[in-house]
This record gives sequence, structure tokens and C-alpha cells, in this order.
Amino acid sequence: MADTVSLMDVDEDANQNQNQNNTLKSNKGKDVVSAAPPDSKATPWVEKYRPQSLADVAAHRDIVDTIDRLTTENRLPHLLLYGPPGTGKTSTILAVARKLYGAQYHNMILELNASDDRGIDVVRQQIQDFASTQSFSFGAKASVKLVLLDEADAMTKDAQFALRRVIEKYTKNTRFTLICNHVNKIIPALQSRCTRFRFAPLEPSHVTERLKHVIKAEGLDVTESGLAALVRLCNGDMRKALNILQSTHMASQQITEEAVYLCTGNPLPIDIEQISYWLLNESFADGFKRISEMKTRKGLALVDIVREVTMFVFKIKMPSDVRVRLINDLADIEYRLSFGCNDKLQLGSLISTFTQARSALVAAAK
Repeated sequence: MADTVSLMDVDEDANQNQNQNNTLKSNKGKDVVSAAPPDSKATPWVEKYRPQSLADVAAHRDIVDTIDRLTTENRLPHLLLYGPPGTGKTSTILAVARKLYGAQYHNMILELNASDDRGIDVVRQQIQDFASTQSFSFGAKASVKLVLLDEADAMTKDAQFALRRVIEKYTKNTRFTLICNHVNKIIPALQSRCTRFRFAPLEPSHVTERLKHVIKAEGLDVTESGLAALVRLCNGDMRKALNILQSTHMASQQITEEAVYLCTGNPLPIDIEQISYWLLNESFADGFKRISEMKTRKGLALVDIVREVTMFVFKIKMPSDVRVRLINDLADIEYRLSFGCNDKLQLGSLISTFTQARSALVAAAK
């Protein structure tokens, strides 16, 4: 009898292990957002404050309302969402998935991104296997499933051509959503099969509103100048804004403008004004010496200085022909720096460019 009990115990353990293995297999290829608790301190704020519903998406209300209406009326087409990073493309489609499928949405979507192998074999096997099976269980509102291809512009051309036929074949029970940064890298045949929506960089007002929500939820001490610096540096990228906010909070209790710029390594506006003053007024030797000292002392990158000085040039008054020549020369310097050219030579070129501009300004004033 004792032997029988021990065999039963072994069987129960085996069944438990089998169930665990099945659970692990069922999550393969799916988006598993709930792996970490949402209120965990270790959770990055980008994920912690990711919009859970379409109403929470910070901007692009016209696009979100259109997709919301199509979802409500059960007329969701294949979608192509494109635009710069951090503008809400993935958040929007995940919110659509939650609305369509409720708590069981992980079973109804297949998410593949740049970390997965997405050659022609994946399209022919994994995507086709998922799309060809129809789900009636899970208590979902709609029977159609969702295939989410994030960063689709990284897919090979062969995979995109293979996907073309898969989209047509399984339209009855599957919807495809392609997300990318560069729409020109998606073949025209795929573009024509999808409804396209462009997500532009977020307006400063929308970024500010969302940041204030996070600041209030986390109980942060942020000055007005610090908030303005966050909005200025993120350039319409909500993900970048939240990452800078969290990084600065880890480094400093009070989030000020100086703390934000020190954390990101960007030159402070006051430093850019000082550098611009030296470029416009000092001799070549003095300007080179002072800018080199500031670069070394504050750890500034010349490419950041060039970009910020370019923005400063747009603000000051000067004849349009001088401004055009100056901007063109600054663009050439920035291009050369992106290829790893010598910093000292390019700093000399920067000062030379402004010396020529000063001579042109003096000649124009006569």
C-alpha cells in the first residue's frame, strides 16, 4: 500500500511539472507585461505608467478616437502605425488589445519585436501557425486574433513578401498590426494592405501634462525650470522624458534644471550662451582656449555644443545670407563629427566658421 501511495505522489509531481511546462510554452512569443507587479519599485516608470486604456494615451486624440471607433464597431482593419520612438504606437495597440480581449488578451495576441528572429522562417511557421488557428474560448468579445509586429522596418524583404500572402489568407480570423519608425522601409505591397496612421512627436503641452501626472503619483520635488528642461530635452519622446525624470530622481532629491542637464550630459543653456558669446566676440586663439577648457571641465561633447549653438544661431538677429552660410557650415561640422573626426580639428573649424561670419557681418554693416 505504501508503494502505491508513493507512486501516486510521483504522478502528482509529474502532472504539476507538466502543467508548469505547458504554462511556460503558452507564453512563448506572447507579450508578458504582468511578469513584475505594477507597483514594484524596480519597475521602470516607462512600463509602470504605460497607458492601460485608449483614454489614457497622452496625445494623438484624432488617431486614437478613430481606432477606438473601429474597435467598438468590430471593424478593425490591418494597421500600420509609424513615427518617431516614444510617441505611443505600441501603447495604443496594446490598449486596443485590452479593450478587445479583456484580461485574457495575452492568449489572443502574438507580439514579435526586434529582439526576435523575424526572417522568412518565422513568417512561414510561427506567425502562420498562430494565424491559422481560431480561438473561441477565453471569453473574448471578438473572435479575431491580433498579430503585433513591432519595429517591422527591421524585417527582411523576403519576410515582408512572405507576410503579404499570410495577411491575405488569414484576414477572416486575424488582424495584423505593423509598427515601425521608418515607413519607407516597409514594402509598398504591405503598406497598401494596411490602414496607415502617423504618430508625430508629442506636443510640449501633452508631455508636460503626463509628466505632472507621474510627478504627483511619485511625490517628486520638481521645479518649474526642471520640468521645462525635461520637456525641452525629450523632443516629443515620452519614453525619453520618463527615463530622464527617473534617472534624475535617482541622482538628486530635487529635480532642477541643472540636475536634469547634469544627468543627461547636455550643455546648460547658460553655457551655450557663454560659448556663443566667445564665438562671436573673442579672437580665434582665446575662443579655442576657453571653449576647450569648458569642454574638459564640464565633460561636454562637441557634437552637443554644435547642435545647441545651431539652435542659438536661429534666435539671434543677422542678415539671412550670413545665417544661411553659417548654418550650412555648422551642418557640415556636425556631419563630420558623426563619422568620428578629430574633436580639436572640428572645434577649430567651428571657431573659423564664426570668424568668417563676423567678417561678413562687419562688411554688411558698412
